[in-house]
Amino acid sequence: IQLLESGGGAVQPGGSLKLSCVASGDTIRRYCMGWFRQAPGKEREGVAYIDWDGSSNYADFVKERFTISRDNEKNIAYLAIHSLESEDTATYYCAAGGRGSGGYCPTLPYSWGMDYWGKGTLVTVSS
Repeated sequence: IQLLESGGGAVQPGGSLKLSCVASGDTIRRYCMGWFRQAPGKEREGVAYIDWDGSSNYADFVKERFTISRDNEKNIAYLAIHSLESEDTATYYCAAGGRGSGGYCPTLPYSWGMDYWGKGTLVTVSS
């Protein structure tokens, strides 16, 4: 499966974005889908996961500002971000995995089994 993220860009604090992850080469129905981010000079961190059945879990820092979703018919996973803060500036990566666990995701912050990654989309939050 190949993953391609889009939807990043420059946005002012308080704004919103919706990132998309378009999959090709396989259906995402059988996969756990996740979003990660890496800020400049920092390690990559997990943001959110969504199981094959739509169950989701989020990193503690999300504070209800992020919503992960999936459209299995369109083969796309999404990450909606509201009330953006400067600390959200990062490259956001989509990942797929969980084949060995029946499409169930690990618990954040772990990323074991997430075998496929996109190249990322940059989100810059600045006034």
